[in-house]
Amino acid sequence: MNPTLLLLPLALLASASLLADDDQPTIINGCVIQPESRCRNADLRNADLSNQDMRKMDLAGANLSGANLRHANLDLANLEKADLTGATLTRASLQQANLRVANLTNAHLVAIQGWGLFAQAARFNGANLTAANLEFARLSGAKMQGANLTAANLEMTWLSKADLARATLTDANLQEAKFNDANLAEAALTGARRHYATFQGTHMDSCIDCPVDWEK
Repeated sequence: MNPTLLLLPLALLASASLLADDDQPTIINGCVIQPESRCRNADLRNADLSNQDMRKMDLAGANLSGANLRHANLDLANLEKADLTGATLTRASLQQANLRVANLTNAHLVAIQGWGLFAQAARFNGANLTAANLEFARLSGAKMQGANLTAANLEMTWLSKADLARATLTDANLQEAKFNDANLAEAALTGARRHYATFQGTHMDSCIDCPVDWEK
């Protein structure tokens, strides 16, 4: 008998074993990284979570500072009060995720899919949101001082009482966005589309291309 034929079953078993190992979810500090997993207050600092499927995960209060979440799917995830300081979420999906009161200071959120996300009172100070899709997002009371929102989609976004001082909104889509009582002092809106956006009571001192005569 050909000895190669005898080795074939062993090779197939080894391949199956490798595939089984690949199918196992990642576990970091006791947190199982998979959809609907419960990891409240988990320690995921500087973790590599790129390309992970994290839909509907409960990460409330988790520490994700410095984590790599590039291309991760966080749709409908609960990140309320989570610490994402300096985290990388480039091209991550956060559709209808809960980011209320989360800390995203200096985070990288370039080209995220954030349709309908909830981020009331969240902190985005110094964050990079270039080309982010935040259509229908709820950002009321958010802290976004110095944030970069160049070419971001903020159509129908709620930004009432948000602090956007020194933020860059160049070429952003602000159609039907709500900026009521927001702070746009020293912000830049050059080239932004503002059709039907509301600015009632908005603070605009030294803002570049803000509609200072909006109520006149």
